[in-house]
Amino acid sequence: MAFEIINPDVFGARPSGWNHGMLSNKGGRLLFVAGQIVPVGDFVTQWDGALGRVLEVVRAAGGTPENVGRMVVYVTDRPAYLANLTPLGEVHRKHMGRHYPAMAVVEVKSLVDSQALVEIEAIAVL
Repeated sequence: MAFEIINPDVFGARPSGWNHGMLSNKGGRLLFVAGQIVPVGDFVTQWDGALGRVLEVVRAAGGTPENVGRMVVYVTDRPAYLANLTPLGEVHRKHMGRHYPAMAVVEVKSLVDSQALVEIEAIAVL
């Protein structure tokens, strides 16, 4: 699946590590990946595990990381997210290469599993 990346010029500088929009080709099938957690380890370890689980679902459906058009990441600690941008970028590239879907990062009070610091959900087009 090849996406057309949509980053309107009126928004100014191109985003880094994500895109404003990802336009899929007609006829693709949508895969909605439920929120994934790995409630063990530190912030970066949990992000790594959750993203790995998301991609396992995508692969099980016959896709690749490049099929992911949107991700939503829920974090319980915004300062930890901001403090770990460099290692999180390394984790992203390990799993996704240079593919950057449309993405939102949302700070939440807590997740259902009290040990979880990160939960990632996604939409892929296959």
